[in-house]
Formats: sequence, C-alpha cells, structure tokens
Amino acid sequence: MRALVVDDSRFMRELIKRVVSEMGYEVRQAADGLGALALIADGFQPELALVDWNMPNLNGLEFVRRVRQNSSLASMRIIMVTTEVEQHQMIKALDAGANEYVMKPFTPEGLREKLELLRSGADLL
Repeated sequence: MRALVVDDSRFMRELIKRVVSEMGYEVRQAADGLGALALIADGFQPELALVDWNMPNLNGLEFVRRVRQNSSLASMRIIMVTTEVEQHQMIKALDAGANEYVMKPFTPEGLREKLELLRSGADLL
C-alpha cells in the first residue's frame, strides 16, 4: 500500500512517515499541496494521504477538494492532520472530502490507531 504525507514541516513529515512506514506503507512526502499533486501527476497513486491544513502554495483543504474532483482518485482515503481544532474547521474538511481528522499534537499510538480503523473500513466519525 502507498501513502502520501503532505506537510510543510519536515519534522512532522518524518514523524508521520515513521508511523505509516511501520504499518507497511510505501511513503512519499510533499511540503505542500502542489508538490503532492505533482507526485500524483507523475504516477504515484497513494491509497492514503495524510495532509496538513496550513501550508504555503496550496493548503490542505484545497488539496482535498482537488483530489475529490478527480474521479480516478475517488478511493484515496484522506486524513487531515492539523492544528485546526475548531469544530467548524473539522466540518469544512469533512465536507470537502476528508475521511478523518487528527489534531496536532498527537501521539504515534493515537495516529496508528486511527490508521488501523481507517484501513479496516470502519466509520470513524
């Protein structure tokens, strides 16, 4: 399985990559939504994307919207991993097409648990 980690913080990308890699995913990284879309356009087809909201060039919410407009990416599961903690922000992300929402700071164990549930097909929210 393939995963895409999209965050402008290198530290956060590496932390998420470590957790996801330990679960058996092949992981690619991008520092913003444009970089992530470029990886996809170059042929990387992730089953899962973990996306920060606040990034330069193309933020996470707009990335989710663009992915959901592309029917060939319809099965991609998307988790927003962000500091945006207000309920209306969470609703906005889910309405745009995110499958789950993880608030920073998080523990590796908490992220792993969400990923396991998402991978099993469970409805999380």
